[in-house]
Amino acid sequence: MTHRKRRIWARTAIGSVALAVLAVLAVQGCAPATPAAADAGVQHDLSIAAAKAAYGEYLTDSAAAAAQGDETAGLAIVAGAQWYQVKAQYTALATAKTAVPRYQYSAPQFYVPALTRYPQWFGVSAQRSADTNGHLGPAVTTLLVFERAKAGHPWTLNGSAALNQGQTMPTIAKDPDGYAVDVSNTDPNLLLLPDVVGPTQAAVVDEGPANPAAAVTGRGPQTTGFYTAHAAQARAEAAQGLQYQWLLVGVPFPQFELGLVDGGALVLYGMNLDTTTEHPNLVPGSPIPVPAAFSPLLAAPTEVGYHEVYAYWTYQFAAIDPPATAHNTKIDVIAGTGGPSYGHAY
Repeated sequence: MTHRKRRIWARTAIGSVALAVLAVLAVQGCAPATPAAADAGVQHDLSIAAAKAAYGEYLTDSAAAAAQGDETAGLAIVAGAQWYQVKAQYTALATAKTAVPRYQYSAPQFYVPALTRYPQWFGVSAQRSADTNGHLGPAVTTLLVFERAKAGHPWTLNGSAALNQGQTMPTIAKDPDGYAVDVSNTDPNLLLLPDVVGPTQAAVVDEGPANPAAAVTGRGPQTTGFYTAHAAQARAEAAQGLQYQWLLVGVPFPQFELGLVDGGALVLYGMNLDTTTEHPNLVPGSPIPVPAAFSPLLAAPTEVGYHEVYAYWTYQFAAIDPPATAHNTKIDVIAGTGGPSYGHAY
């Protein structure tokens, strides 16, 4: 029942986004230009040095937890979208009796906002390579976002997103002291309010180019690519007499924004991609195969999809939200990393 309610909520949100997009198209280019800039004299309660120390501590603790296969330690240093991905990863690897993968990071670039309040947070872009039995895979530019909710609380990695192939990092705006510029979730000087960047992406993922949101959303692997792939999956399942549905939905993960030198913003946010495969009208039928990546996540190995199979993914995305004064621009989802987070069959 919860799943069905979430579907209704998501469709309602997409309808609201469509109305917002139409409004943006009507007034695009009319908003006043406000260059991204830090307020003069802002106190740097979180120093760049402290952020670098927190990042280094995370790398050390994460590597130790992976080497020992220590799920408790591994989960203690992550939160938000990252927690769900890591939790599922540990579960799947323990089931397969496979070692937890380790990563090596190089050339980090730090984006530390000048904040005077909690939660504190900062971003990092780094070259990340998977370490498999001492052999490093290709380096991929990856965005990481760290947060400390309250004074005295530990730092956690809240999300990581690999840049799309061929994508380069946008230039982050910084103040004279080298601190990044924090942007509000409701900044009106951007093409879209950052709060609706995720739902706008979801509208295109769920309904494709026919949705009005496509008019302000760039094509790419995390938008039209998702739609094309899942639409093809739906056709393949239909040929087997099954119904396949997918829905990219918002979840209450923290969202973060960094100002760009051109007046736009880099928006980092987490979402769930929920998929279901079912017999029409949920009438019992032959068992529906559970995707291999989700089998370890079932509540019990005895679950069989006579009616329906749920396969949910948790994603972290990063998108460029251009300035409202720019002409003929669209939001661009430049990074995304996801993993299985929930499976159920009945």
